[in-house]
Amino acid sequence: MHETTNGHLAKMKVALPLTSTANAETSVEPSLEVDALPVEYTLPLDDHRVPLNPLLGQSLQIEFAGAIHCTNCGRASKKSFSQGHCYPCFKKLASCDSCIMSPEKCHFDQGTCREPEWAEQFCMTDHFVYLANSSGVKVGITRGNQIPTRWIDQGATQALPIMRVATRYQSGLVEDALRQHVADRTNWRAMLKSNAEAVDLAAVRDQLFEQCAKELAELSDRFGLLAIQQLDAADTLEIEYPIIEFPTKISSFNLDKNPLAEGTLVGIKGQYLIFDTGVINIRKYTSYQIDFRH
Repeated sequence: MHETTNGHLAKMKVALPLTSTANAETSVEPSLEVDALPVEYTLPLDDHRVPLNPLLGQSLQIEFAGAIHCTNCGRASKKSFSQGHCYPCFKKLASCDSCIMSPEKCHFDQGTCREPEWAEQFCMTDHFVYLANSSGVKVGITRGNQIPTRWIDQGATQALPIMRVATRYQSGLVEDALRQHVADRTNWRAMLKSNAEAVDLAAVRDQLFEQCAKELAELSDRFGLLAIQQLDAADTLEIEYPIIEFPTKISSFNLDKNPLAEGTLVGIKGQYLIFDTGVINIRKYTSYQIDFRH
């Protein structure tokens, strides 16, 4: 261990190092032209940025320094709520409301949104409904500016946008219809143990459109044809991760119980660092002050 960096954890930054062109139908980048290189990961620690891919095969230590500071207001907190918030911010911010996880429960039209101006910017804007293959095929939703970051954060090896929807609430209704036929969650343990077997996501999309034709037609009638648009010609994105070896058994580090996570870094996938001694979900410890040694 020759270098120590101190700072508060935030979720890892990701980048796809490949040549790409925009897809004319979705305006989503990238569309593959060449074989993909592994995702490039960077660990933010306050103002520091630590490139992680070059550290594969090296011994690392992540040690919790004992302090948690709210990612929104900066106040000290004994516990992290909703990935890095103190309890008062967790209770007042729209980004921490239950409708963020369940957008079909949006209550903006009832006049009870915690932050209407925030919602206008983040919720009343185009969202994409997508299929991703991480531990198997799942359906999900995201804003366009979170593609492909959202897919990488879930450890997906394949992803395909299948619908463009005018608001987050409407995307939640679409997802609610589709998840009657396909999963909406990732089995994170299975995702970390191997790459999922490749699937023809376009064929899954077409089958879902057929199975949910009635529900999707009703949503189009309710909100208008321009609000609920099917994407029939989008391309599937293939994603690779920097992994030397997959773990055969999943054992998670818990910084709240043991402040030190250490081992040889053998892979990075989703928001997990994979050591030869266990795995750690970096996003879970957002706002934890740590010493990072390598």
